[in-house]
Amino acid sequence: MAKIQWRLEAVKDIDRLRDFLYSKDTKAATTAMNVIYSAISRLETVPQIGRPMQDETKRRELIVPFGAGAYVIRYVLENNNVYILRLWHNRENRS
Repeated sequence: MAKIQWRLEAVKDIDRLRDFLYSKDTKAATTAMNVIYSAISRLETVPQIGRPMQDETKRRELIVPFGAGAYVIRYVLENNNVYILRLWHNRENRS
């Protein structure tokens, strides 16, 4: 079973996502967080579930459907550790 490790940027991302949704709809925020954390928990038992990125970094992306969009969880698997690198909603402007 892999161990989940959160990078500081990912912690900031999850806080930002929660705060944004909470200000709009507290029920949606709770549901979204449950969906995200459930997907991350699956990485403990099936860490290869995310698609590999098409570069040399060994990063992977797990797409988590939610409503009309999806959350993207970017992570890397190293020595039985899953490092959560970043999270965002696919409709976010990430420029």
